[in-house]
Amino acid sequence: MAKAPVLTPQTDDFPRWYQDLINKAELADNGPVRGTMVIRPYGYGLWERMQAGMDARIKATGTQNAYFPLLIPQSYLTREADHVEGFAPELAVVTHGGGKELEEPAVVRPTSEMIVNEYFAKWVQSYRDLPLLINQWANVVRWELRPRLFLRTTEFLWQEGHTAHATFEEARDFAAHIHRRVYEDFMVNVLAMDVVPGRKTARERFAGAVNTLTLEGMMGDGKALQMATSHELGQNFAKAFDTRYLSKDGRQELVWQTSWGSTTRMIGALVMMHGDDNGLRVPPRLAPTQVVVVAVKDDDAVVAAVRGIGDRLRAAGLRVTVDDRTDTPFGRRAVDWELKGVPVRVEVGPRDLAAGTAMLVRRIPGGKEPVALDSLAALLPAILEEDQALLLAQSRERRESRTAEVSTLAEAVEAVGSAGAGGWARIPWAALGEEGEAALAEHGMTVRCLVAEDGSVPAADDAPGNVAVVARAY
Repeated sequence: MAKAPVLTPQTDDFPRWYQDLINKAELADNGPVRGTMVIRPYGYGLWERMQAGMDARIKATGTQNAYFPLLIPQSYLTREADHVEGFAPELAVVTHGGGKELEEPAVVRPTSEMIVNEYFAKWVQSYRDLPLLINQWANVVRWELRPRLFLRTTEFLWQEGHTAHATFEEARDFAAHIHRRVYEDFMVNVLAMDVVPGRKTARERFAGAVNTLTLEGMMGDGKALQMATSHELGQNFAKAFDTRYLSKDGRQELVWQTSWGSTTRMIGALVMMHGDDNGLRVPPRLAPTQVVVVAVKDDDAVVAAVRGIGDRLRAAGLRVTVDDRTDTPFGRRAVDWELKGVPVRVEVGPRDLAAGTAMLVRRIPGGKEPVALDSLAALLPAILEEDQALLLAQSRERRESRTAEVSTLAEAVEAVGSAGAGGWARIPWAALGEEGEAALAEHGMTVRCLVAEDGSVPAADDAPGNVAVVARAY
């Protein structure tokens, strides 16, 4: 009888494969309240690495971290009509506290534009106070009807940036800088994810924004996932909260604003873009553990050797875990490291030690080969960079090979196809338009973004030559 696979094969049932992998790689569990999740240490380790990489890029823009309350007076949300309408179905509202009914209900933070603007209106008095650049790392609550771990959960972790500027141009340029130099740079160069930068249509735009910039990635089943967004808010919130500054020429002016965010959804994207039937494949630049050194057998010399190898590789600047748990069968440990997607395993047994070699197992391209123990520290950095580049190339090849150029709505629907069977379609926006976009919704498809003919981000929704990227999406 054939041995049952550790994971449901992707081609059999992609959603089940995803859930299997989240569970067996020990990334997360479902929380006790529907739609919540418990992020396990290995999953949280990935988030910490993401957080550190993003935080450094955000701070490089001059943005400073702050923190705003989780509970927001309900009255704040009524000040910007589009914003509250956009979030109304997802709000969690606290009506009782301390054993009695609250005088004013408090909304559990779905996003922080409202409370941030209450304080921006206090902090901004003159042009000298601008630009005001604030970010926070926090949790938010949105009452999801169809939760899925990391992709859509009632509570999730994220960063959200909020800025105020003196002019429209400064705000526009800052939103674009975050979009490309923070988010896209991190996703391409650290997460090894091919993403399409574009502009959301009016239908898909963030509630209360005048423009939303997005990064869209193709997952292993051909569906799209919105990876991060950066919004130009115009003066909508400035008007609602009367956030004004005294200009250099002595006039009271409304500020121009942006907001932008990325979330633990990136972990779900990591699973679905890079994972295979054996588990995760973690990009080496992200991986909390780049190399695991494994003792194959319970042998004193072997255990001592793997610990020494671990020390030498750490001294060479690599992130290393030593697995000397010889009371657990080697085969089980090997499968666990495969599931967790650690880029490289260095396996050492008595025969390897006698020969002065180790078995080098590469998770990303697959394959194994013996290598000399004294060459590991020199070989591994280049191998890890090769594997980083391979993941990015594979994700790009998937998107390019599964994206069709079409000219009509019917062709777009056919190209995208049913879930798991199709891919993406690119269609001239002039040929699709808002009517065609509405018709796509009847087929469970959306315009993920608009791009210019040359792949750049359009300056306007109706710019000549705009192309709509159409897909099914998570």
